[in-house]
Amino acid sequence: MIGFILKRLGLAVLVALTVSAIAFLLLRLSGDVAVAIAGEGAQQADIDLIRETYGLNRPILIQYLDWLWRTMQGDFGTSIYFKTDVAALVFSKIPTTLILGVASLGFALAISIPLGILAAVYANSWVDRLALAIAVVGQALPNFFFALCLVMLFSITLRWLPVSGSQTWQHFVMPTIALGYYAAPAFMRLIRAGMIEVLSADYIRTARAKGLSPRKVVVTHALRNALVPVVALTAVQLGFLLGGSVVIESIFALDGLGYLAYQSITYKDFPVMQMVVMLLAGVYVLLTLLADIANAWLDPRIRVS
Repeated sequence: MIGFILKRLGLAVLVALTVSAIAFLLLRLSGDVAVAIAGEGAQQADIDLIRETYGLNRPILIQYLDWLWRTMQGDFGTSIYFKTDVAALVFSKIPTTLILGVASLGFALAISIPLGILAAVYANSWVDRLALAIAVVGQALPNFFFALCLVMLFSITLRWLPVSGSQTWQHFVMPTIALGYYAAPAFMRLIRAGMIEVLSADYIRTARAKGLSPRKVVVTHALRNALVPVVALTAVQLGFLLGGSVVIESIFALDGLGYLAYQSITYKDFPVMQMVVMLLAGVYVLLTLLADIANAWLDPRIRVS
């Protein structure tokens, strides 16, 4: 098990370094950092002075290695637009994004587990087809379009929920639904497949032969084993929800990492963009690592030697 963890940890570090290099290169290619710092209407002499001061006239590889070294020491620089410490700014936005991600994950599980169970119990029936149709719609429907539909219904037409902001729990209702519904189909299909496999096992037939109620057989015996692979998927999906909150937070103006990323892109705030990308990528890599370890721990069929 220790060897398995070390291999996955080494792979996670390699992925994180690759993401940081690609993100650094793409951000530099998207615009001139010196021009962004100098502002509109700046003289060429001022721009050249900024390049010299910040080392932006050096080769891109040297710039990346210098940024990586400072990042490893905890120095993420100063925001170009917000004029404040990047680390303090980014960390102040984490709670909002974390609340949205956990709430969306809970909503996705709340609708996918019952649908997956019903689809498996009534396999190949109209119930199964309806559940699969709901999953297909959730996977195919763009979350930004679904979010706008929710705004039209609950904010403009019914006037039940606020359109934007993050002051109260009501502000998180529509973002949670929009983001969670997109993640639910993966859970639903996995639970359905696992339940169908478990319901055909010998011990389930034995439990039924003993006269146990169908509800107890499904919930107590079958669901417990069918949820084992869901544990690993939950960690991965949480990372996906945290990283995929940019569009949803921008639509609803939630004061989180996603909205901060949108603002930093708009104002070409490269230090903030770089840290947000690295933080979200690092969280996703970490959660994926934990999912692999949990999957190997729970599933004896996976060799971890």
